[in-house]
Amino acid sequence: MVAGPLGSDRPVRLIEMVNAAGSPTFYEYDSTDLLRLYRELDDRDEEPVVIYHSHTATEAYPSVTDINLASEPGAHYVLVSTQEHGNNPGPVEFRSYRIIDGVVTEEEVTVAASADSTDAAEESS
Repeated sequence: MVAGPLGSDRPVRLIEMVNAAGSPTFYEYDSTDLLRLYRELDDRDEEPVVIYHSHTATEAYPSVTDINLASEPGAHYVLVSTQEHGNNPGPVEFRSYRIIDGVVTEEEVTVAASADSTDAAEESS
């Protein structure tokens, strides 16, 4: 997950989560970890901006399970598929969606320089 200030839609802080299901085909957060995380987000005036995971055997499109678990209408749900090459080096499919009340809408993905690299470039000139 990537969190950011409430209402900003700005991803700022990476929060790594463990797949408590321990499965290559299903993900689930540990309920204790998730409760702790949401309390921390609340204390920091943050919210989930990006929720991401990979699909190793299917395309980068939300599964029925993904749609049913999508509980953050303001979040960007990012899926990365490695189905073409598995765990070996190779191309990935990277897609982003909004999932609101079970409705999936794909978003355009634009790769941009990070704010840090922009600041560093400005400082060196």
